[in-house]
Amino acid sequence: MNRARPFHFGKLLLASAALAGLSLASLANADTLDEIKKSNSVRIGYANETPFAYTATDGSVTGESPEIVEKIFQRMGVETIKPVLTEWGSLIPGLRAGRFDLIAAGMYITPERCKQVIFTDPQYQLPDTLLVKAGNPKNLHSYEDIAKSGAKLAIMSGTVNLNYARDGGISDDQILQVPDTTAQLQAVRSGRADAAVGTQLTMKGLAEKGGDSLEAISEFKDDPSHTGYGALAFRPEDTALRDALNAELKKWLGSEEHLKTVEPFGFDKSNITDKTAAQLCAQ
Repeated sequence: MNRARPFHFGKLLLASAALAGLSLASLANADTLDEIKKSNSVRIGYANETPFAYTATDGSVTGESPEIVEKIFQRMGVETIKPVLTEWGSLIPGLRAGRFDLIAAGMYITPERCKQVIFTDPQYQLPDTLLVKAGNPKNLHSYEDIAKSGAKLAIMSGTVNLNYARDGGISDDQILQVPDTTAQLQAVRSGRADAAVGTQLTMKGLAEKGGDSLEAISEFKDDPSHTGYGALAFRPEDTALRDALNAELKKWLGSEEHLKTVEPFGFDKSNITDKTAAQLCAQ
């Protein structure tokens, strides 16, 4: 027998709101990709970090990530890339505030960042190392060595290395947080820090800039789980844009054109990985 049920107006409002939210979310997903295609241009956020994304001496923006973004968007029919420079620690807030459409800065995929942004699958894998004075006078080869020696470590603000250093026993009064890699170089060169930490390629690049007075150590004892996996990052609602780039990247990464594109920045086949963003976000 059918029984009349009371009409819950509040539940209807909630259900309607939920449906409206889904509709708005669906529209938002398509909006950024559609706008990029209509304007034939895309805004990318980057921070000065060689070789991932940086302003060259002639004022142009280059690096592994911007060059890949340019190639991928060309494949999608988008010709104009508009770079937006910001400090590393402001990349995610700037993205979420709408200052740019994606982050193209070699940002590592971490579970913490996955709560704030969404990523393509990684473009590369890369270990870290230390930048020190030539000859490594304090014999630093790990976070633990730095912790025990009382040495000062320069870390770029907003990077994963801050947590790695603390987990390795380094106290906050041993940590010098700086805005970019140029400041890391200056800190070690001037003696304000005994070492700087960052990706192997970045530290090697800084050592070359520092001349004979600095070196990037060849053996850094680090947790294998600290290997970095760099990718492009997007606002959580921009799944359509992320998925479109992910599809193109899957077809392109590892190709002859890809390897030729990233070779000037020190990347090769050994940096290619089959890890996915979903796997790295779930760690």
